[in-house]
Amino acid sequence: MPTPDTLERFIARVESNAHAEACEEFYTEDSTMQENQAAPRVGRANHVANERQVMARAESVTSTCVRPVLVNGDHVVIRWIFRFAWRDGSVMQVEELAWQRWEGERIAQEQFFYDPAQRVRAGFPDTRSDDAYCVSSVSRITPVATAAST
Repeated sequence: MPTPDTLERFIARVESNAHAEACEEFYTEDSTMQENQAAPRVGRANHVANERQVMARAESVTSTCVRPVLVNGDHVVIRWIFRFAWRDGSVMQVEELAWQRWEGERIAQEQFFYDPAQRVRAGFPDTRSDDAYCVSSVSRITPVATAAST
């Protein structure tokens, strides 16, 4: 079971947009991440690589934990809101629930819950089904006007 201090440090890393570093510091070596009912990604190294790839495509990201964080023994649920400004000029806001199973002070299993139909950038359909947009992936995406459309 994670301590309150560990959870706060994890949340702080994500909110500071150190998503890959959060994977390195807070996930077990053989941890899994799963998008809804898709096959899980396995292994901390894969999570780190995925987060770096996603962050490299973004001009900027704002990551916010919406409290309260729900904790029941080794299980934690965090509601996240992410705002991505992509290098192609599109913007999206993502809301999700991340269900986590911790082993001691590290995340062993994480599953993200969101509506995949909303996985669209502002006016730009996203057909890359293997993308995860953050440590806590995607949930609800609300289109936001781009500079080109204002």
